[in-house]
Amino acid sequence: MIDRSRLEAIVREAGRIAHSRWPGAGHALTSWDKTPGNPVSEADLEVDRFLKRELGALLPSAGWLSEETADDKGRTTSDLIWLVDPIDGTRDFVGGRSGWAVSVALVSANKPLIGMLAAPARGEEWLAVAGQGASLNGQPIRASTRAEFAGARVPTHTLPRDDLDLVAVEQPNSIALRIAMVADDRADLVATLRWGYEWDIAAATLIAREAGAEVTDAFGEPLAYNKHDPRDFGVLVCSPAIHAAAVERLAERAKALR
Repeated sequence: MIDRSRLEAIVREAGRIAHSRWPGAGHALTSWDKTPGNPVSEADLEVDRFLKRELGALLPSAGWLSEETADDKGRTTSDLIWLVDPIDGTRDFVGGRSGWAVSVALVSANKPLIGMLAAPARGEEWLAVAGQGASLNGQPIRASTRAEFAGARVPTHTLPRDDLDLVAVEQPNSIALRIAMVADDRADLVATLRWGYEWDIAAATLIAREAGAEVTDAFGEPLAYNKHDPRDFGVLVCSPAIHAAAVERLAERAKALR
């Protein structure tokens, strides 16, 4: 159906373009806030244009949904759609920190078929194909298998008072990279309690699921993609054995915030 090697080359090149603009490598960068606290840079737009052109040529029949492109609701009639975040973790990107990634997923019938993350500032390239497992830099990966909720590793800078039985580990700004940390057994649990967009998580959730993690929304319900409103309330990715405990822990907070 698709030239996999060409797809990987496109996403890899998108990562190279972003890295060539990254302040962390000494490059000057123009950035601004789309809304207060929501930065975007000239690199986000350049990578978005590159991916739209190249992925469109690779699979002309596929629709398109990207953080940096106006949403054409006609995409919902397409069986295939590209879900793209040209630079997930822009706050880290513009700050010269490494916690960002190019995120690309191909979705069919509301489910990701292929997901790829290129994180050149970290030397990481993540890939998953539905039913074929997940890899990091070409090596197969397996997700966390933690069985006890207490002590679970969570990518965060600080833990809420109600969660002090958990363990804080590195937190990239990119939610996709945090999810990938569960896929690679560097974390046991990632949970958000806010409305988020499909383009942030489509590739990473496939990578996590193919590595063996449990993936749901904040209420423990399945995620679907290419919805008319491309948002979900929260995402929960964790070791399967602690999923029920995580849903229970988050339940009251999720209801109140939603």
